[in-house]
Amino acid sequence: MPTHGSLTKAGKVRSQTPKLEARPRTSPIPKYRNRRTYIKRYMLKRQPGQNWLNVP
Repeated sequence: MPTHGSLTKAGKVRSQTPKLEARPRTSPIPKYRNRRTYIKRYMLKRQPGQNWLNVP
């Protein structure tokens, strides 16, 4: 099966991209996290894997 370009160039752009530090992430305060989970599960009746809606 023919390739689109040579395999010797694979990963060229990724290796040239400068490495950025990951931004610090914090998990939400449990009070708000539990409230958001309650809204998704019981008020919106979302099933697991269906929680795509952004809820405040």
